[in-house]
Amino acid sequence: QVQLVESGGGLVQSGGSLRLSCALSGRTFSTYAMGWFRQTPGKEREFVAAISGSGGTTFYADSVKGRFTSSRDNAKNAVYLQMTSLKPEDTAVYYCAAKRDLSGTYYYITYDYWGQGTQVTVSS
Repeated sequence: QVQLVESGGGLVQSGGSLRLSCALSGRTFSTYAMGWFRQTPGKEREFVAAISGSGGTTFYADSVKGRFTSSRDNAKNAVYLQMTSLKPEDTAVYYCAAKRDLSGTYYYITYDYWGQGTQVTVSS
């Protein structure tokens, strides 16, 4: 049974930074590609970033490119999303997710496991 637990959300002013963490338990972490998605009420879950099992390949949505960085520490079974230059439109519930490979990385329906989500609120 794979479990994902996110942490690190909160309230931050526009222009500020936050780092989200996601810990995976129950399987060999390095075999999973990890993704980050976000969702606001009434909208579909939106791709934010993804990282390969080795950490050598990353993907980012255009809206966060240059501001967000995804990394992972396979020794700690953890993946991170460093968010800088935050904007009010980044406000959402952020989810981490795991999948076996990078096919369909941008599409939330291709992910097998999900965390519970963590709220990020950016005030103007």
